Amino acid sequence: MTQDASPRPGAQAPDFRLPSTEGEVRLGEWTGKGKVVLAFYAEDGTPACASQLEGFKAEYGLIRELGASVIGISRDDLASHRAFAGRAGGFPFPLASDADLAVGRAYGVDDPDSRRHRRAVFVIGEDGGVLHADTHFQPGSVPAMTAVFEALGLEF
Repeated sequence: MTQDASPRPGAQAPDFRLPSTEGEVRLGEWTGKGKVVLAFYAEDGTPACASQLEGFKAEYGLIRELGASVIGISRDDLASHRAFAGRAGGFPFPLASDADLAVGRAYGVDDPDSRRHRRAVFVIGEDGGVLHADTHFQPGSVPAMTAVFEALGLEF
């Protein structure tokens, strides 16, 4: 787990296939339909992680207007994801289960000591290239969210 292992803007994003609350998700299929925000988070239900996903939920209308989608990713299983989503009043995007942290490792955001992901956000373009990488995403940070929206094409 090093920041250097994360794909940087301009690099090709590692493809993946994971089970999710909306069925199997494969990044390559999603990027064919528009940009994708990958929101890695540590654990269902923790306050900071809930805040991270609530931020994307609150802005989901604008994200869709910009032609993009969101996939939330943690190591939690689907039962945990469904319970978490239920407590949060639902999420308009899937929560994917990376139980063995393989996808987190591919993106350089796994923490093998705690067996969780770090909070991180990547914006992936329609060609599968990384447009934005924030490997230490801070929920509630205006500059962090501004950078995500700039990568999605919003001009400020």
